[in-house]
Amino acid sequence: MASFFCSAKFFLLIFLISAIPIAIILRLEIAKPTTHVYEYHGNGWMRECSKWDDLNRRFLVSFFDGGIGEIPVPNDYSPGTILEEFPLVKDFDLAGNASLGFAIDRMRNRLLLVVADVLGNRYGAVAAYDLTTWKRLFLTQLSGPGDEKSFADDVAVDAEGNFYVTDAKGSKIWKVGVDGEFLYVIRSPLFTPKEWYKSLVGLNGLVYHPNGYLLVVHTFSGNLLKIELGKGDEVKLVNIVEGPLRFGDGLELLSPTKLVVAGNPSRLVESNDDWETATIVGKFQGPMHRITTAATVKDGRVYLNHIFGLGYPKKKHVIVEADFSS
Repeated sequence: MASFFCSAKFFLLIFLISAIPIAIILRLEIAKPTTHVYEYHGNGWMRECSKWDDLNRRFLVSFFDGGIGEIPVPNDYSPGTILEEFPLVKDFDLAGNASLGFAIDRMRNRLLLVVADVLGNRYGAVAAYDLTTWKRLFLTQLSGPGDEKSFADDVAVDAEGNFYVTDAKGSKIWKVGVDGEFLYVIRSPLFTPKEWYKSLVGLNGLVYHPNGYLLVVHTFSGNLLKIELGKGDEVKLVNIVEGPLRFGDGLELLSPTKLVVAGNPSRLVESNDDWETATIVGKFQGPMHRITTAATVKDGRVYLNHIFGLGYPKKKHVIVEADFSS
């Protein structure tokens, strides 16, 4: 038996097995997209989140190996053009941590970015950067080596400039004040499903609704939760018709009554009763081998960030328009 594992037949078998997923990826990669795709070249393999900055006509992206970049979209852009990514932020004092979800705080001309130790779950923080100078305004540590393990993941900002960060491992939400001061932690029994395996990945994407509350998705259970900020942070479970929203990742409001849940597939959810109940009204599956992680809205259309880039030496990344009508 040992001689088999050292034989040419064994190595041929390994090659054939590994060639199957490679062949599938190649087939998916050359397939003609059904919607518009922004393609861009970057120097890294993984891009966790992207948001459209309409005032500056650019996509902003977070680097899984740490940092923020921009992809300018020229006025004379034509479909099929491969755009270029340019680094904006690379903090050496945060080396070893990933840059994950972020939110644009337009009223205060800043970007709020979550950084975390993805593998060890021993450090989490949120940073604020000026959108013009890219100077770091503050860095607020949320967890450290002496705390329970956590995974800071996504962020949303309210009308007063306070912001909220999800803990995907501990299923809680940190609240931070407008100037970066840590305030308190929001916890609820509804954040933790009874089944242990549904807590492997907990609270993930979240958004602030203009009516004064948060919507947050729990990835493995698929629950959507509403947090009433003006009512003592009361937590309610949103009843999802045709749900649940399992493997939901980033969230983005398309309108006050429509919510995009990025994932594989991504879903469009609609509510007509201020998010007491909701219905899945559309689904979209982009290039699943690249894995959808976040959503943004550009010119009234939904675009989905995909975490993996392909190619060498430059990696080609894609931001794919979602069509929920089919």
